[in-house]
Amino acid sequence: MFEMLISYGPKLLDGAIMTLKLTFIAVAIALLLSLPLAMLRRSKKGLFQYPVRLYVSFFRGTPLLAQLFLVYYGSGQFRPELMEAGLWWFFRDPFYCALFTFALNSTAYQIEILRGALQAVPPGEVEAGVAMGMPPHLLYRKIILPHTYRIAFPALGNEIILMLKGGAIASVITLLDLMGQTRRAFSQTFDISVYVWAALIYLLITTLFVLVWRRIEHRLTRHLRLNIVSRPASSQADTRPATQQPSMQQTNTSVAAQPLQAKEATHVR
Repeated sequence: MFEMLISYGPKLLDGAIMTLKLTFIAVAIALLLSLPLAMLRRSKKGLFQYPVRLYVSFFRGTPLLAQLFLVYYGSGQFRPELMEAGLWWFFRDPFYCALFTFALNSTAYQIEILRGALQAVPPGEVEAGVAMGMPPHLLYRKIILPHTYRIAFPALGNEIILMLKGGAIASVITLLDLMGQTRRAFSQTFDISVYVWAALIYLLITTLFVLVWRRIEHRLTRHLRLNIVSRPASSQADTRPATQQPSMQQTNTSVAAQPLQAKEATHVR
């Protein structure tokens, strides 16, 4: 088992670097595209909203493998047109086809993540910014976008992890990522332990990413934890006099009511 790691470890490492490169470039492109499309998705005008909804429905409702085949093998059907347009160099390369497909797929998921985060922005803060006379671009830069990405941060981390693991299908179009190098090593040795090492590498990458992402999230939401910690003390300080005051009023009213009851009793008699 360890002999396999010694023999094919450098190739697996090269494949892991290719996997990280493919995943993070695709996610970065998706981050740039998803925000304006999420704003169009929330638009009340059907001319802007419905094309984005159709795009999201297609890429979320079809398998990533089918999308990859459509781009890689389907582009060959339009080779003359692509050569005339000067784009054939892009679509004949498996890395660029995988990058193009993964970016489009991740964009569709990030649109829905950011759309939900935009809807969750506290309306009171937006109204306060409008009342202060903030122009729209400053309102988005200072209030809406910071809240949006802070709310969407955990879901974006999950999307990156899913894309990191789902990117293993890029090996079916001859891309030598981590899974591609693993399949090549297995075809040469027929040693199943190479898949064990590949799974451990995926696990190591995912675990390190989760730790880093949680650390960043911990720093971004630090002010929320401070508010939660300070809230019980202030609430107790406010509620203690309120709980004691009615008891004093009740004792005073009961003492004051005794002479009145005595007078009413003597009057009836």
